Amino acid sequence: MRKVGIESGAYLDRYGFSEGLKKMKEHGYECLDYQAFVHTDTALFQVSEREFEERLLSEKRRVEDAGIEISQTHGPWRWPPQDFTREQREERFEKMAKSIRGTAILGCSHFVIHPIMPFGDDKDPEPERLWEMNYEFMTRLCSVAQEYRVVICFENMPMTRLSLSQPDQILEFVKQIHSDWFQICLDTGHCAVFGLSPAEAVRKIGKKFLRVLHVHDNNGVNDLHWLPYTGVIDWEDFSKSLDEIGFEGTVSLETAVPKKIPEDIRTLQERSLSCMAYRIAGR
Repeated sequence: MRKVGIESGAYLDRYGFSEGLKKMKEHGYECLDYQAFVHTDTALFQVSEREFEERLLSEKRRVEDAGIEISQTHGPWRWPPQDFTREQREERFEKMAKSIRGTAILGCSHFVIHPIMPFGDDKDPEPERLWEMNYEFMTRLCSVAQEYRVVICFENMPMTRLSLSQPDQILEFVKQIHSDWFQICLDTGHCAVFGLSPAEAVRKIGKKFLRVLHVHDNNGVNDLHWLPYTGVIDWEDFSKSLDEIGFEGTVSLETAVPKKIPEDIRTLQERSLSCMAYRIAGR
């Protein structure tokens, strides 16, 4: 049975850690996409290794006490990309490695990452070099992942001019890495930006490589992170495709009800959003 989850920003960042977990549980969520590693300029990355571990163990206990599972974490990324020099890539590698260790401390086995983008996000003058640099970076990172027993989940991207964005490209790259510790995170909204069907991407990737989902919708042009059923994606076909390949992971939402909606209406919409997740999960 597939579980349902949501990104931490939708509840923990909005309501605070304790209240956010309480609301998540009330609204029926079983899993959390923990995203505290995304931004590396926070206090979490400035403290000692001992404090880093103690803080994560404390948060792990609080999540478990709420009856929720941390099903996936998200690795560091910067906007705009800052992977231009070897020094920048090495700094990113060290923070990625620390985040993988943190994922293991949290008792989680799935760690989502983006490709490195040494040429920026809107141009790709050297596609072969881009793949070579990512291959070198990700192969090294797999050694860290294996040490901590954490699976890296490589995410398809919404950058239409990047040669390592579409699900087909991600699948080919993952096959080249050829490691049990390097699999795929399929982002439904990023598929739609290319006019691609997330359901067909699921069928092509298959159960062997698909480990993690980022579920959200858009207008087929921009990466808007809309609620499911509000954009162009065929969610019934997507749900069917998960059945067809026997996907056993979490249907994890990477969206949230807009903050500007009045609180009483927002609560109803948050409950409605969890119902959407259950429907997509086939429950």
